[in-house]
Amino acid sequence: MQINETRERGVVIVAPEGRVDSTTADQLERHLVGLVGSGERKIVVDLSGVEYISSAGLRVMLALAKRMKDARGALALCALPDPVRTVFNLAGFLPLFAVDVSRADAVTRVAGP
Repeated sequence: MQINETRERGVVIVAPEGRVDSTTADQLERHLVGLVGSGERKIVVDLSGVEYISSAGLRVMLALAKRMKDARGALALCALPDPVRTVFNLAGFLPLFAVDVSRADAVTRVAGP
């Protein structure tokens, strides 16, 4: 898995590519925890490049949501491919996240006024 990071309008956009599973979830978690730990409070996770997400990946997303809530930050997920959306849906996780179709919509949501 590769993790790309960009910034736009004061929002950090994290875009993992490949599989987010038991082998790679720790790498993604370290990256995201590092961002929150360094004071980032506006994060978008662009999942358009993720071909598969396991329960380990879901755990990372849930932990990030909790950290962001505790830090009073803003978080959105975007561009979930159908297989990834299906896993989130089956796990009952979709209602737990702000999910946008596009990166631009997610950045607008998180950036705020």
